[in-house]
Amino acid sequence: MAIVLTDRAAAHVRRQLAENGRGIGLRLGVKTSGCSGFAYTVSLADQVTETDRVFEQDGVSLVVDVKSLPFLDGMEVDFVREGLNQKFTFNNPNVSAQCGCGESFSV
Repeated sequence: MAIVLTDRAAAHVRRQLAENGRGIGLRLGVKTSGCSGFAYTVSLADQVTETDRVFEQDGVSLVVDVKSLPFLDGMEVDFVREGLNQKFTFNNPNVSAQCGCGESFSV
């Protein structure tokens, strides 16, 4: 099981951790939400719990709770800038459908 960060995503996380002066990495997960069933959760991770799995890549720790891992396994996380907008994007092979606004997905 693995999740991959692109070079751009890893660089963005390193910048955010440096600017915030705290945190150990990026926390990814899923929650029940939206019209398609699930939505991604993204935040800086301050700690690792016993129910977390940690992936290390390019000097970045990616923290995922074990309940979310089956939904995220094999996913690539990228960071894109489009004009003044910037965001993480998710290339998730487990997604079978996505809502029209792109905020939620189903597997």
